[in-house]
Amino acid sequence: MSLGLYIHVPFCMRKCLYCDFTSYPINQAQVANYLRGLEMEIELYLEVLGLENTSIESIFVGGGTPTSLMSEQLARILERLDRSFSITKDAEITTEANPGTVNLSELKELRAAGFNRLSLGVQSTHQELLSLMGRIHDFGQAREALDQARQAGFTNINLDLIFGLPQQTLGQWQQTLADIIMLKPEHISCYGLQLEEGTPLTCSIEQGKLPACSEEDDLAMFQSASAILRAEGYEHYEISNFARAGYQCRHNLLYWHNGEYLGFGPGAHSHHNQARWGNVENIDNYVSLLQSGQQPLAEKTTLTMKEQMEETVFLGLRMLKGLNRIDFQNRFGVAIDQIFAREIARLVRLGLVKTEDGYLKLTEKGLPIANQVFLEFV
Repeated sequence: MSLGLYIHVPFCMRKCLYCDFTSYPINQAQVANYLRGLEMEIELYLEVLGLENTSIESIFVGGGTPTSLMSEQLARILERLDRSFSITKDAEITTEANPGTVNLSELKELRAAGFNRLSLGVQSTHQELLSLMGRIHDFGQAREALDQARQAGFTNINLDLIFGLPQQTLGQWQQTLADIIMLKPEHISCYGLQLEEGTPLTCSIEQGKLPACSEEDDLAMFQSASAILRAEGYEHYEISNFARAGYQCRHNLLYWHNGEYLGFGPGAHSHHNQARWGNVENIDNYVSLLQSGQQPLAEKTTLTMKEQMEETVFLGLRMLKGLNRIDFQNRFGVAIDQIFAREIARLVRLGLVKTEDGYLKLTEKGLPIANQVFLEFV
């Protein structure tokens, strides 16, 4: 059996104005508490799930801002996982980082510790948009971080970008793409802004202080990203993701193939043995539950066979290649058309999905409204 591991680092130097992920201002006392809890959670799952000989093919350290921790702390987390699990020699091991929170020395330490993929949260190359989002870096720092990562030996780097921001123009977005292409990253993620309830940016839009991006502009930005990046040799392999040949994110592919993974840390989520669960978000509660010998669960759901099928379909449709019909049948012992005949027929009539080379996939028309397509299967 093989698994992916996700480690959630719930700390930031400063929370961005659009973010609703579990994160808190960096505090060394809380960091020490968090690291103790992480150690206990790893130990608990080894005991409860019997995972000592489990093969690990990908590890993703996300946040928050993982690099708000010291590089030696991140190295110790990776060392602890290495002692507890059988990490394959060619495992993809990613850490997220924000420009302005890393330097050459720290990046060298991360690379020496075993991290072989870096995901930098650049988000924009325009200072007014970075300020609007509450980012703590400027584009000059982003360029410097990438250059230092190269010097440190990272040959697999992703850059995160956000489009659909208030006051963002199509011209600005296209200039951001041109600026990023010049940096020659192996992977680029382009995420449409999600207006999450309760975040300062969402509140500003709801109060009329900022204009929401129009649907027309949002669509134009999505389409231009695909056209521009594909023209530059990046494969558009998932709705939000583009990669040079051989640099698709293996950890995220595990998610989209509805594979199994364990999440450690406050607010982390797991999918294992036909169940999904999420951890409590509060660090003190997280540690307290573990100290009492309990899993730090906020919620847990045992998935029915139908729910597993539904998830496999809408996750698989996120990939531009689509969902392999034979893989679905081998996994569940039944053809996808026997389960979702009506849904598929309706979406085909609407021109939103099609079958091509044995894959059920979104059409060009369906791609920009993928979330509406996914709702047909749940």
